[in-house]
Amino acid sequence: MSEISTVMAGSLSMWVTFGVILVALVMYAIERIPEEVTSIVVICLLMVFFSVFPVAGTDSKNLLPPERLLAGFANPALITVLALLVVGQGMVRTGVLERGAGLIVQLGKGNPWMSVAITMTVVLVISAFLNNIPVVVIFIPIMQTLATQLGQRESKVMMGLSFAAVLGGMTTLIGSGTNLLVSGAMIELGEEGFGFFDFTIPGVVLASVGLLYVLFINPHLLPDRTSLASRIMDRSRKSFLTQIEIGRSHRLIGAAIHGSFVDGLPGLRVRRIFRAERNFVPPFTDTVVQERDQLLVVGPRAALTAATAADPALLHSATGLAPEHAPDGDDITGKLGERAVAEVMVTPYSAMIGSYIGKAGFQRRSRCNVLGIERRNHVYRSAISDVALEAGDVLLIMGRDDDIKALRENSDVVLMEWSAEALPHLRGAKRAALTFFAVIALAATGLIPIVAAALIGAIAMVPMGILNIREATRAIDSKIVTMIPAALALGAAMQATGGADYLAHFVITGFGDSGPAVVLSVFFLLTAVMANLISSKACAVLFTPIAIGIAHQMGVDPMIFAVAVVFAANCAFATPVGYQTSLLVMGPGHYRFGDFVRAGAPLVILLWLTFTLFAPWYYGL
Repeated sequence: MSEISTVMAGSLSMWVTFGVILVALVMYAIERIPEEVTSIVVICLLMVFFSVFPVAGTDSKNLLPPERLLAGFANPALITVLALLVVGQGMVRTGVLERGAGLIVQLGKGNPWMSVAITMTVVLVISAFLNNIPVVVIFIPIMQTLATQLGQRESKVMMGLSFAAVLGGMTTLIGSGTNLLVSGAMIELGEEGFGFFDFTIPGVVLASVGLLYVLFINPHLLPDRTSLASRIMDRSRKSFLTQIEIGRSHRLIGAAIHGSFVDGLPGLRVRRIFRAERNFVPPFTDTVVQERDQLLVVGPRAALTAATAADPALLHSATGLAPEHAPDGDDITGKLGERAVAEVMVTPYSAMIGSYIGKAGFQRRSRCNVLGIERRNHVYRSAISDVALEAGDVLLIMGRDDDIKALRENSDVVLMEWSAEALPHLRGAKRAALTFFAVIALAATGLIPIVAAALIGAIAMVPMGILNIREATRAIDSKIVTMIPAALALGAAMQATGGADYLAHFVITGFGDSGPAVVLSVFFLLTAVMANLISSKACAVLFTPIAIGIAHQMGVDPMIFAVAVVFAANCAFATPVGYQTSLLVMGPGHYRFGDFVRAGAPLVILLWLTFTLFAPWYYGL
């Protein structure tokens, strides 16, 4: 007890570090200022304090100079995460992952729970053999697409994706960088490092319990939240009318029409077929699409956008909607990979009122192609070329991003800013997939470091035409850029000021007489709590020497306490600052700091209880 009193009395720097951690957590939780600002302020406070009150090492030099506290910005893990975000955005931009989401939906047979369960299980298994950070990056867009297809909010599934990846990473040596750090620290301390499957059995037990929590309990604790643009679009029940002219060699020739749905156009209903001198109306019985047919179709924006993305020329030949070319002959729909869709409303004083779409001159002047028209949910039966524009009509348009933004200055229409959405660059799908698998192969085989492989892949996305510079920079999350370095700086301060040693002395002094099983349980809980305050990797480095020391003092196999560090350090579920995967899903899931506390803290407690009951029996304590 005298040792602890000495530490308490003699380390002002340690208590200041604890205070900064507490203030940071409060600021993250209340969200009065942006999290990026909080992170930068934390680093600045540490730099100022330790410059005025340096922590002297054995050589009398300051252990916490500014360069060490700022080293997190050059941390390979941070750079790897940012680079993989760009690579993942390339996979999204080219629509590569759409098929993956579709396959999962098919395997789930349309059952939302089954589809999500399959996805989470796949993520857990893959994370056992691949670093869980790129796994989450890969599956974020899949989960976004899956949630959309199943009619669920992204906030209900995205946090579970992060949890499943971390749980899978607990089961093998290479499943997480944290595991490798613990093994390396053991070797430096003169102990034998872990084998590949040394902690797989208890890891599988914890992962299985955690997966059940993720599937059955976690969704009920998460908020039903989405972005403002998504909420606006969700409330919209617009159905756009368009027309498709079936020319020679058109892919729809011979397609069967069932009721009012035609094969090859999911989500779109056929209202009328114009064929020579005869018109067909629903229900269409034993009808197939023929050359020179004109299909009057209606459907929601999502279906029209998907059809256009899969076949950019599908609506180009629609009667009255044929794109007019500018004098220089450029394609009005924009260069490949730069197309976007948006909605515009015809203003009450528009010069287009009373004109037909194809003759209003809008497409020539705006360089945007009109994909469809919506008029207060009116159901059309006439050809779209016979529809005269009225004030309040909503047009679904496609064009270059710059041309769409230019419509802000167009007095004939009002651009609905929230409706702009980039179309997938489908022709770059093979290049994006090749780049992605090359990154994974290089990293998995160890031919080059994962940070180098990720950077090469991210950089390659631009010259290969998969992403432009603006799209690549948008993929980088500012929260990740600032929060990871702040967490690493706090971890360095904890180590240098003796904060971690103080907590270890507390465990030994307070619970050493209760037996190895109790000490192991308390040590697991303490490490898990600290993993949620600082980074899991910092916990691995800080607590492994403490674990080895406790094991030797109690005459227990050091590997048992080292395994506790592996599992506990990975239990950074209760805050977004403890593990990078939590930061990755914050934006896509529209989460706040408190969401992780509400949904992650019960999982930490559940895994602690599971380990407390299983580990002593398994290791014979």
